[in-house]
Amino acid sequence: MKGESVNIAHLFKRVTNMSKSDDDYLYRFVFEQFGVRGEFVCLGSSWQAVRERHDYPASVETQLGKALTSVLLLSGTIKFKGSLILQLQGDGKISSLVAQATEQRTLRGMASFDEALREQSEMDEELLLGQARLVLTAESPSGERYQGIVPVDGGDMGAAVEGYFEQSEQLPTRLWLAANDEHAAGLFLQRLPQSEDDEEHWQRVCILADTIRDEELLNLDAEAVLHRLFHEEDLRLFEPEPVAFRCGCSRERVGNALVSLGEGEVAQMLDEMGSIEVNCEFCNAQYVFDTVDAAALFSGPSVDTPDSVQ
Repeated sequence: MKGESVNIAHLFKRVTNMSKSDDDYLYRFVFEQFGVRGEFVCLGSSWQAVRERHDYPASVETQLGKALTSVLLLSGTIKFKGSLILQLQGDGKISSLVAQATEQRTLRGMASFDEALREQSEMDEELLLGQARLVLTAESPSGERYQGIVPVDGGDMGAAVEGYFEQSEQLPTRLWLAANDEHAAGLFLQRLPQSEDDEEHWQRVCILADTIRDEELLNLDAEAVLHRLFHEEDLRLFEPEPVAFRCGCSRERVGNALVSLGEGEVAQMLDEMGSIEVNCEFCNAQYVFDTVDAAALFSGPSVDTPDSVQ
């Protein structure tokens, strides 16, 4: 991966627009003089694609945006091939949040929540998530899975992810997350396992990053954010990696799932309902199978039917 070692103050001189100009990118950077690395994620069109497929209350959207940003930041840090799934499960008004990212930097997400939230404009994050746990699952194309679980204290998703790294990799980590109806964004810093002399540098950059405001994360581009925080540091800023919304559902996958149920079970479902309708909870695509489709599933090549009905 290419990168350019520059003093961020010099890099800032090339920034002509202080507004967010490049949506949907993951940026990596490292501090040249000491062992700290970082990432910055901004989501625009991909975040809108998630929002357009669901009618979530604003409070739910905010938490889902933070979850998507978190899983993308994690995907840029954890070396893996396949998908990374971040799931929050709790007894709060939001019972479940699921965010998934792949090594190709594609994402999707969904939430389950109490419908009473539609009547409430604001709610404390601790009440939204309640007593929750964060489950992080890395799954390879071959089906191998690695899973880590940490508690979510006080409804703070960023703190839970920080706790995951402290527990699983013993690496001090900090996150700053924000989301609104236009963008979702996040900043990630992690101290690398080097000499103890880096502790002072680590504390300093965290103090600087703590001054970032949500509106700056959401409205400034990567170069402007880095200049705002670290204009006296030497950084290597790598080329951005594009991020896009993409759902992995398909008619073929749904058909395979039905085959796994067995011909008798599928026949019974058809007798009771006339047809089988399967909705993807991530993208709201609908797949319909009638008796002819079912017969094709269990007899050979599939018939030529529409891939999905929106």
